[in-house]
Amino acid sequence: MKHAAWVLGAAIAVGATSVSAQPTFGNPSPTAGSTTSQQANAAADVAAYKPVDYVNKGKRGPDLVVIPGEVKSNNANFMQKFGPNNIADFAELELSQANFGVLERSNLGPLMQEVALAYNLGDANKARQTMQIGKLKTTKWVVRFDILKAEHIASAQQGFDGRPMGALLGILGGGRGGAAAGTAVGSVQSQESTGVWLIGMRYKILDASTTEQVAQGYSEEKMEVGAASTSVLGVSQGQRGGVGLDTMVQRLVQKTVWEIDSKYK
Repeated sequence: MKHAAWVLGAAIAVGATSVSAQPTFGNPSPTAGSTTSQQANAAADVAAYKPVDYVNKGKRGPDLVVIPGEVKSNNANFMQKFGPNNIADFAELELSQANFGVLERSNLGPLMQEVALAYNLGDANKARQTMQIGKLKTTKWVVRFDILKAEHIASAQQGFDGRPMGALLGILGGGRGGAAAGTAVGSVQSQESTGVWLIGMRYKILDASTTEQVAQGYSEEKMEVGAASTSVLGVSQGQRGGVGLDTMVQRLVQKTVWEIDSKYK
């Protein structure tokens, strides 16, 4: 009987351990573990989401609502990818991580449009009316995040084409040796290109009762995207990568939330 109880207890302990363990997933890629896989994964690890250790996260922040801000950019690719709601989603996540009392927009339903309109127009009377409804009564701040700049500001490229030099070696070298050298040099192809974006974000903290501005701040980040390729005697290799636009926006949100957490709690 004691043996059966011990076995049952051990099974429960093992089950509890397996339930609490973080899930892991395999990699079905046919190139898993290869050189190209290691290079690509190393680049992806640099761009992966990293939580921020907010300095005042041990202190509870004011209750707040994040309203969609503005996205000001002349770049069509950025405008297609991002809207105010995408940025507000990132902001809700990071403000929650920093221990602010975030009332998520999804819990407000149609009321969210009224709240956003009142504060964007600076209508104090309408703001006071909306803040007397349900969970909004405890709200101290209304926060918005605006993208003021998203520009592809610079690009550079360079390369080497060995075909002209290979042809010249073939002519000057003569014989089979010259032809072989010309073929080898002519096969060399290399290309490298880099593009840089500059993205700027502003935050505004508004008093929930008066719509008056409590604080604001601004931060910029550069985003670099690059590609390089080389081919010699039919053997080629190439890499392409960089931080994506969505990652850059999230990092800007993290920087601005860090500032809010450190300065205004």
